[in-house]
Amino acid sequence: MTDTPAGRALLSVFDKTGLVDLAQGLTELGWELVSSGGTARALAEAGLAVVDVADYTGSPIMLGHRVVTLHPRIHGGILADRDDPDHQADLETHGIDPIDLVVGNLYPFSAEPGIEMIDIGGPTMVRAAAKNHAHVGVVVDPADYGLVLAELRAEGTLAAATRRRLARIAFAHTAAYDAAIVSWLDDTDEADDPLPDSLHLALHRVQDLRYGENPHQVGARYRFTNGEGWWDRAIQHGGKELSYLNLFDTEAAHRLAYSLGADPTAVVIKHANPCGAAVAADITTAYAQAHAGDPISAFGGIVALNRPVPLAVADALAEVFTEVIVAPAFEPDALAKLLEKKNLRVIEAPPPGSPLLELRTIDGGLLVQTADRVTVDRGQWDVATNRAPTDQEWVDLELAWRLAARVSSNCIVMVKDGQAVGIGAGQQNRRDAGRIAADKADGRAKGGACASDAFFPFRDGLDAAAEAGCTAVIQPGGSVRDGEVIDAADEHGMAMVFTGERHFKH
Repeated sequence: MTDTPAGRALLSVFDKTGLVDLAQGLTELGWELVSSGGTARALAEAGLAVVDVADYTGSPIMLGHRVVTLHPRIHGGILADRDDPDHQADLETHGIDPIDLVVGNLYPFSAEPGIEMIDIGGPTMVRAAAKNHAHVGVVVDPADYGLVLAELRAEGTLAAATRRRLARIAFAHTAAYDAAIVSWLDDTDEADDPLPDSLHLALHRVQDLRYGENPHQVGARYRFTNGEGWWDRAIQHGGKELSYLNLFDTEAAHRLAYSLGADPTAVVIKHANPCGAAVAADITTAYAQAHAGDPISAFGGIVALNRPVPLAVADALAEVFTEVIVAPAFEPDALAKLLEKKNLRVIEAPPPGSPLLELRTIDGGLLVQTADRVTVDRGQWDVATNRAPTDQEWVDLELAWRLAARVSSNCIVMVKDGQAVGIGAGQQNRRDAGRIAADKADGRAKGGACASDAFFPFRDGLDAAAEAGCTAVIQPGGSVRDGEVIDAADEHGMAMVFTGERHFKH
């Protein structure tokens, strides 16, 4: 090394991807390397000259490696404003050399949460360098190593715009790290409160979308920095770029397909609401019945299946204009058939997860609630009428109840033999929802089940279900007129079940 290096880099990384190549490049440019611990060992083993932090500061590593870089010679060198004469005087007085580049990334706290994985020196160095980005470069993402080296080789220094961009990435890195720690402390808190006192969300953009909810809007998918979902493991085999609504509706369809039980299930979603759904002995039958539930609304819809797609389903789907099909797998001949439709997005995806919280934006903040879990437990439900459901009615009631919980309120859902035959969604009153469901059923609800996401406030809703041919009804109960509704059900010879649990969805 020369007495005056071209630059001085402090390297301390947990993720050592690309580390040696970066350090080799800096060495070739005449930079001095300062490091400690595993990072220093990796550099030395690669044959690179490196100054250990303990030798650089003259202070030993202590407290089981908790105190390494927390020293004035490190932070003075990082934080000094090179344009401030007083700062320059302090450096000279205390024998501190400037540090021009900090390369650091933090312990993977989310992967191995615990007290000893809470990094102190690392975030402090990174934040100090990011604060002083007018003079210091900071790199936390190995993906940026090549760009940094290329610019140093070409220009001898990093441009102000580059340092600012890197500083922004660094602060996002430490913010996500702190958010992960807060979430862990919330999870380990003994207080019996599902909603934390504060939310610290860290997300980064991972997918630009074709457009937002409408073509004049810009849209993107963001992912939690310290997590992933099924979208991150999904494979799009064909079709156009996804739009905001494609993702929104596909999310709804995929979740619904896996929420209706373990048997082969197919659903068709339109504007985030199911227009068709069926559970059958095989996936081909399930899809045929789901489509037949409301074939007019299925035009331009989203199809989701919880089983691999065979050729028979692909052949049937080829006759229908569909925006997206999502399934766990596609048989080779089925995939080839589907890819013939150039605009169809064909998505292979693992099952969806189960978020704990639901968030929506409002002016100045968020509305937050725990996720709606649908309880299906005959033992906890109350048969309110003289007649109990038959075995087949129970099966249809359970399916209708699961569906009603995922349909926009107010809603009425009619099911017969494992097939949704009538769905009335998102109406301002329950009578209209029932009328729409009955119209769509068009006689197919005879002997089937009817579900209401909230109680019937009057007997007219129950009368409408009976008129549509339903012989069993499921609803939360809890109306001041429950007695009138029960009497109406008994008059019609219907079985009615109270769940005691409402499932509004807005």
